[in-house]
Amino acid sequence: MNRRHFLQASLVASGSLLVIPYGYADGPITHINDAINKSGRQRMLSQRVAKSYLQMGQSIDLQRSKKIFSASIALFERQLYELEAFAPTSDNKGTLNDLRKTWAAYKTVLVGKVPNRQDAKEMMVINEEVLTLAHASTVQLERFSGSVAARLVNISGRQRMLSQRMAKFYQAINWGVASSDGLINLAKARDEFLLAMTELSNSPKNTPAINAEMTLAQQQWFFFDQALKSSADSVEAKVRFATNVATTSERILEAMDRITGMYEQLS
Repeated sequence: MNRRHFLQASLVASGSLLVIPYGYADGPITHINDAINKSGRQRMLSQRVAKSYLQMGQSIDLQRSKKIFSASIALFERQLYELEAFAPTSDNKGTLNDLRKTWAAYKTVLVGKVPNRQDAKEMMVINEEVLTLAHASTVQLERFSGSVAARLVNISGRQRMLSQRMAKFYQAINWGVASSDGLINLAKARDEFLLAMTELSNSPKNTPAINAEMTLAQQQWFFFDQALKSSADSVEAKVRFATNVATTSERILEAMDRITGMYEQLS
């Protein structure tokens, strides 16, 4: 068993789920699809940090949420350094510079205090700014490449973000810190996820291995979608349903991260 698979097996056994992503290689970025994958993962991490913060504030799946929160912040920072070193254009360098500044402001809200509703409301605003810049950087890299594979890496990588975004809005609504359009944003993210799944499923670039993973991802989506649709009529049910969203969002994330890694390997 190689080191990557040993780490994956250890994390699954400990119940931490994708603390280290599928196929993640710590170190210099060596090719454009790797850069697109990591840049796209920054989008996901912006939402995953927010989701886990909201879960910690409500003591939802608390120990795992703490692990995810810390690991996601650390991974975002490692990847940001790698992306800055690789940045192929002046525009991309500028976007990453703005991202670093906004990320610093985001961290100021996130760390150093126990998660609370007041900070959560501020966090719900600034995480959107981090997401916007991470997405802009990813699009710049896709355009720089111009290949079909680059587009597939971007789209499948964005599915990871949408999985966490849906869970984030669910947990924010659950805690009473979502804006008035929280339900609308959750529904919009769901629609975008389903539309992209159709595009990915129909891609002529799919290998048999990718198609097999897509089938597994669709199965995971069923459980995640059912969790998102749950509505509680008691405090006990509210905690149970929020925990289901926490765990199933990690499983669909894991599935989409594997698929993104497979698209990264296409030429």
